[in-house]
Amino acid sequence: MSGRTRLTTVETVHENRSWLFTIRDQYGEPDEVILVPCEDDSGVEAWINRCTHEAQRLDTGRGAAMRDGQIICPKHGSMFDSCSGYCDNGDAADTTLPSIEVTVDDGVVYLTEDGVTFAHEGGIDDETDEDDGPSSTSHIGF
Repeated sequence: MSGRTRLTTVETVHENRSWLFTIRDQYGEPDEVILVPCEDDSGVEAWINRCTHEAQRLDTGRGAAMRDGQIICPKHGSMFDSCSGYCDNGDAADTTLPSIEVTVDDGVVYLTEDGVTFAHEGGIDDETDEDDGPSSTSHIGF
Protein backbone atom coordinates (compact mmCIF):
# COMPACT_ATOMS: atom_id res chain seq x y z
CA MET A 1 0.00 0.00 0.00
CA SER A 2 1.53 3.29 -1.11
CA GLY A 3 -0.62 5.59 1.03
CA ARG A 4 -4.13 6.65 1.66
CA THR A 5 -6.33 9.57 0.76
CA ARG A 6 -9.25 10.71 2.89
CA LEU A 7 -12.53 10.46 0.97
CA THR A 8 -15.55 10.93 3.26
CA THR A 9 -17.19 9.36 6.28
CA VAL A 10 -19.14 6.13 6.64
CA GLU A 11 -21.99 8.20 8.05
CA THR A 12 -22.15 10.35 4.88
CA VAL A 13 -22.25 7.26 2.64
CA HIS A 14 -25.06 5.73 4.69
CA GLU A 15 -27.05 9.00 4.81
CA ASN A 16 -26.75 9.62 1.05
CA ARG A 17 -26.99 5.93 -0.02
CA SER A 18 -23.84 6.38 -2.13
CA TRP A 19 -20.87 8.70 -2.68
CA LEU A 20 -19.39 9.23 -6.15
CA PHE A 21 -15.77 10.14 -6.83
CA THR A 22 -13.24 10.07 -9.67
CA ILE A 23 -9.86 8.37 -9.67
CA ARG A 24 -6.98 8.35 -12.14
CA ASP A 25 -5.10 5.20 -13.00
CA GLN A 26 -1.32 4.92 -13.37
CA TYR A 27 -1.63 6.34 -16.92
CA GLY A 28 -3.70 9.32 -15.81
CA GLU A 29 -6.95 7.96 -17.25
CA PRO A 30 -10.06 8.81 -15.20
CA ASP A 31 -12.61 6.35 -13.88
CA GLU A 32 -15.58 6.74 -11.56
CA VAL A 33 -16.06 4.91 -8.28
CA ILE A 34 -19.07 4.66 -5.98
CA LEU A 35 -18.96 4.09 -2.25
CA VAL A 36 -22.07 2.29 -1.05
CA PRO A 37 -23.33 1.21 2.37
CA CYS A 38 -22.50 -2.34 3.36
CA GLU A 39 -23.34 -4.03 6.61
CA ASP A 40 -19.96 -5.75 6.95
CA ASP A 41 -17.15 -4.81 9.33
CA SER A 42 -16.19 -1.59 7.50
CA GLY A 43 -19.69 -0.30 6.72
CA VAL A 44 -18.87 0.63 3.10
CA GLU A 45 -17.58 -0.88 -0.14
CA ALA A 46 -16.19 0.78 -3.29
CA TRP A 47 -17.03 -0.34 -6.83
CA ILE A 48 -16.19 0.94 -10.30
CA ASN A 49 -19.26 2.93 -11.35
CA ARG A 50 -20.20 0.73 -14.33
CA CYS A 51 -22.66 -2.09 -14.83
CA THR A 52 -20.88 -5.21 -16.06
CA HIS A 53 -23.50 -5.71 -18.78
CA GLU A 54 -23.26 -2.59 -20.95
CA ALA A 55 -20.97 -0.19 -19.06
CA GLN A 56 -24.00 1.82 -17.90
CA ARG A 57 -23.15 4.22 -15.05
CA LEU A 58 -24.78 3.02 -11.82
CA ASP A 59 -24.64 6.52 -10.32
CA THR A 60 -25.24 9.21 -12.93
CA GLY A 61 -24.52 11.99 -10.47
CA ARG A 62 -27.72 11.82 -8.43
CA GLY A 63 -26.81 8.87 -6.24
CA ALA A 64 -26.94 5.16 -6.98
CA ALA A 65 -30.35 3.52 -6.92
CA MET A 66 -30.36 1.14 -3.95
CA ARG A 67 -32.89 -1.34 -2.59
CA ASP A 68 -32.50 -3.93 0.18
CA GLY A 69 -28.70 -3.76 0.15
CA GLN A 70 -28.42 -3.94 -3.62
CA ILE A 71 -27.25 -1.46 -6.27
CA ILE A 72 -29.72 -1.29 -9.15
CA CYS A 73 -28.56 -0.71 -12.73
CA PRO A 74 -30.78 2.08 -14.08
CA LYS A 75 -30.73 0.69 -17.63
CA HIS A 76 -31.82 -2.95 -17.31
CA GLY A 77 -32.51 -3.39 -13.59
CA SER A 78 -29.75 -5.86 -12.76
CA MET A 79 -29.07 -5.78 -9.03
CA PHE A 80 -25.62 -6.03 -7.46
CA ASP A 81 -25.04 -6.94 -3.83
CA SER A 82 -23.55 -3.83 -2.20
CA CYS A 83 -21.13 -5.91 -0.08
CA SER A 84 -19.86 -8.45 -2.63
CA GLY A 85 -20.58 -6.68 -5.94
CA TYR A 86 -22.10 -9.92 -7.26
CA CYS A 87 -25.16 -9.91 -9.52
CA ASP A 88 -27.42 -12.97 -9.64
CA ASN A 89 -30.19 -11.60 -11.89
CA GLY A 90 -30.99 -9.78 -15.13
CA ASP A 91 -28.66 -9.10 -18.01
CA ALA A 92 -25.59 -8.84 -15.75
CA ALA A 93 -26.24 -12.17 -13.96
CA ASP A 94 -23.17 -14.11 -12.78
CA THR A 95 -20.85 -11.09 -12.92
CA THR A 96 -19.18 -9.05 -10.19
CA LEU A 97 -18.43 -5.34 -10.14
CA PRO A 98 -14.71 -4.48 -10.12
CA SER A 99 -13.73 -3.37 -6.62
CA ILE A 100 -11.55 -0.52 -5.44
CA GLU A 101 -9.74 -0.89 -2.13
CA VAL A 102 -10.80 1.45 0.64
CA THR A 103 -10.05 1.37 4.35
CA VAL A 104 -12.17 2.68 7.20
CA ASP A 105 -10.44 4.13 10.23
CA ASP A 106 -12.52 5.60 13.05
CA GLY A 107 -15.50 6.21 10.74
CA VAL A 108 -13.46 7.89 7.99
CA VAL A 109 -13.14 6.26 4.54
CA TYR A 110 -9.73 6.31 2.84
CA LEU A 111 -8.76 5.33 -0.70
CA THR A 112 -5.99 2.71 -0.38
CA GLU A 113 -6.00 1.08 -3.84
CA ASP A 114 -2.50 0.78 -5.31
CA GLY A 115 -1.98 2.31 -8.75
CA VAL A 116 -4.74 4.92 -8.56
CA THR A 117 -4.98 8.44 -7.23
CA PHE A 118 -7.97 10.44 -6.05
CA ALA A 119 -8.93 13.08 -8.63
CA HIS A 120 -12.03 14.71 -7.13
CA GLU A 121 -15.45 14.17 -5.61
CA GLY A 122 -18.18 13.61 -8.19
CA GLY A 123 -18.14 12.14 -11.67
CA ILE A 124 -15.62 12.51 -14.47
CA ASP A 125 -17.68 15.26 -16.11
CA ASP A 126 -17.66 17.25 -12.85
CA GLU A 127 -13.94 17.98 -13.21
CA THR A 128 -13.05 21.61 -13.66
CA ASP A 129 -10.00 23.07 -15.31
CA GLU A 130 -7.83 24.32 -12.45
CA ASP A 131 -6.49 27.33 -14.36
CA ASP A 132 -9.78 28.06 -16.17
CA GLY A 133 -7.87 28.08 -19.46
CA PRO A 134 -8.75 26.12 -22.55
CA SER A 135 -8.20 22.40 -22.38
CA SER A 136 -5.77 20.85 -24.83
CA THR A 137 -4.39 17.46 -25.72
CA SER A 138 -1.15 19.01 -26.94
CA HIS A 139 2.14 17.91 -25.39
CA ILE A 140 3.32 21.53 -25.47
CA GLY A 141 2.72 23.67 -22.40
CA PHE A 142 2.71 27.44 -22.19
